[in-house]
Amino acid sequence: MSTKNFNQRAFLLHLSAFFGYIFPFGGVIAPLIFWETTKRDSAFLDQNGKEAVNFNLSYLLYAFILGLTILPFAFRSIFNEIHHFDLFGMLSMGSLIAVISLVKFVLIIVAALKANNGEVYHYPLTIKFIK
Repeated sequence: MSTKNFNQRAFLLHLSAFFGYIFPFGGVIAPLIFWETTKRDSAFLDQNGKEAVNFNLSYLLYAFILGLTILPFAFRSIFNEIHHFDLFGMLSMGSLIAVISLVKFVLIIVAALKANNGEVYHYPLTIKFIK
């Protein structure tokens, strides 16, 4: 296969993370399946696949932890009277999750464009689950 073909496949591998906006856990499952089916074709696809899967697993973990931080505010609002509703606490945590989602969106686009140019993009703050 040509290098251009590998670049395009790596580009699509990174973009497959957008399935997470359509299907639950699609942001992890789609890149994982794509990487598993293409990793033997070239070292370039293997490296890009590992980066994409590690990033999406890391993001899932970060979003889960941030989601758990909203629970105390929600429980406090439920078990206290309505006039003690902690809207500020819930909105601040929710907006933090929204910012991280926007950062994820931008980083996926950057990684896909880098892969299309033949580079391996190393996502920031990524836990290396797969080495």
